[in-house]
Amino acid sequence: QVQLVESGGGLVQAGGSLRLSCTASGSFFNIDYMAWYRQAPGKQRNFIVGITSDGRRNSADAVHGRFTISRDKAKNTVYLQMNSLKPEDTGIYYCRVDGSVSPGVSDAYWGQGTQVTVSS
Repeated sequence: QVQLVESGGGLVQAGGSLRLSCTASGSFFNIDYMAWYRQAPGKQRNFIVGITSDGRRNSADAVHGRFTISRDKAKNTVYLQMNSLKPEDTGIYYCRVDGSVSPGVSDAYWGQGTQVTVSS
């Protein structure tokens, strides 16, 4: 059984920083991609940053240069370092892991979400 557990959300003032963590537990055969999504109040969930198994990163324009994703393969953990936070960064942050629990069968797994609130 796969489970993603996120932590690190909270309330921060504009200009501040937060670091989110997401640990994937369970019998992963392989993890191909890890990413963070954000859902602002009243809006759909959107991609913000991702990292491949070989370390290639991509990010949405809205967070480029402010947010950094990293991963610890040994711990099956992905991190999101968020700097220069803005009120519009407020939302629920979800971790996503694309991987296989058995050879040749890949799926996407989601965490439960962690709230980030940036005050002006």
